[in-house]
Amino acid sequence: MAENTKLPFETALHVRDHCLCLHAQRAARALARRFDEALRPLGLTNGQFSLLMSLNRPEPPPMGPVASLLAMDRTTLTAALKPLERRGLVLVSPDPRDRRGRRLFLTEAGRALLARAVPIWTETHAAVEAGLDGIDASALRAGLTAIS
Repeated sequence: MAENTKLPFETALHVRDHCLCLHAQRAARALARRFDEALRPLGLTNGQFSLLMSLNRPEPPPMGPVASLLAMDRTTLTAALKPLERRGLVLVSPDPRDRRGRRLFLTEAGRALLARAVPIWTETHAAVEAGLDGIDASALRAGLTAIS
């Protein structure tokens, strides 16, 4: 049986106050809730908005670059695409250059919904940035990008 080792409470306070991972997770959850609420009238989550936006390209992208952009594995991306496919917002088709791969198409309905969502995102995003009193949003983005 393991020893009954105790960590001082001060250690928990130190981790609470200094852990970048904890702070990033808390911020991500708070932002996700805020954007989920804003996009709810359109039947979208913030993750679905990001996924649809990642498909808004001149050419339908393959799965790999989209998964990389969204920092998710291909299996998670495939699962995230399913509800969007069922709604007719996204079409997943074999890549004509390599039948083993898949290309992700934003449908006309997907583009229309995304166009309706962008003003909501813009307003919500501006409100979030306005609430960052004394914090340089560009520096914050650069720091988060450096970590990711």
